[in-house]
Amino acid sequence: MSVELVDIASEEDDLFEHYRIVADKGQSLMRLDKFLNLHVANASRTKIQNGIEAEAVKVNGQPTKASYKVKPLDVITLSLPEPPRDTGIVPEDIPLNIVYEDDVLMIINKPAGMVVHPAYGNWTGTLINGLVYHFQQLPTGRNGEGRPGLVHRIDKDTSGLLVIAKTEFAMTFLASQFADHSIERTYHALIWGEPKAEKGTITGHIGRSVRDRRVMDIYVDGSQGKHAVTHYEVIKPLRYVSLIKCNLETGRTHQIRAHMKHIGHPIFNDPMYGGDKILRGVSSGSYKAMVENGFSLIPGQALHAKSLGFIHPTTRQWIQFDTDLPEGFQAILEKWENYVNSQ
Repeated sequence: MSVELVDIASEEDDLFEHYRIVADKGQSLMRLDKFLNLHVANASRTKIQNGIEAEAVKVNGQPTKASYKVKPLDVITLSLPEPPRDTGIVPEDIPLNIVYEDDVLMIINKPAGMVVHPAYGNWTGTLINGLVYHFQQLPTGRNGEGRPGLVHRIDKDTSGLLVIAKTEFAMTFLASQFADHSIERTYHALIWGEPKAEKGTITGHIGRSVRDRRVMDIYVDGSQGKHAVTHYEVIKPLRYVSLIKCNLETGRTHQIRAHMKHIGHPIFNDPMYGGDKILRGVSSGSYKAMVENGFSLIPGQALHAKSLGFIHPTTRQWIQFDTDLPEGFQAILEKWENYVNSQ
């Protein structure tokens, strides 16, 4: 019997466990739910059942019922929230910008500057501290490490939309969509320069830099890191900078930031990837003053998770959400437009 804990698609790869199981040649016929209960450690019957109903369990690439009889050499893959562990997150009365909410999920518009979950140096004031205060019974993600209801995440200084699961089933159902790339996520970013192609696809494995573990590098040869794909399209070229939209096939740490630097167009005001310096135009006079004023309007990179679409866990209908760019981001765009138009 081959049972692996693997990265089978793992968009938000440290929030969920991803398994791949190959049944033995001598495997006798056995119900799928019973088979998984025997071979997946630390997974309750309820979690297995939720996974099957949420179509997060696939046999030979296809979702199936709990009553399916596993046969020799069947390949079974599943994505499940990792088992909880109490870590005592402190509830905090933090205002949340709730775009939408029902019985099983909510959509949050996170401001730039807010950390999503507690970690070293940021144990309080996070989105998760606020969620714990407002909702006491949310499911937990990876080993309960401060991620109640968290299906995916965005960086501290990236603003925009996040979906939060309020039930275990919703969390598993949404995780399955992230794993099979069916969730639609669109980001808007202001980048330095104008790409040669108006549309493009950036590929390249993303992994930790050997020089600085906080930063992600691109490994084109695939020798390190994980497969990552970003599609971009220029919305508004502004000579020195460009407003682009990006759609993600994968959700690696710092994916858009690392990919845009890789093609020579770091995100405006991104301190980790070199975008917080003047990379186009002169470094003096009114131009320099205008750029530096733009840097001061946002806490970090000009990147916004603008839209989010997915199949609802209960209604099974497609739902789509969109949000405006934050005020600081819009103000920077207006400055660039006015400057270019005045030339």
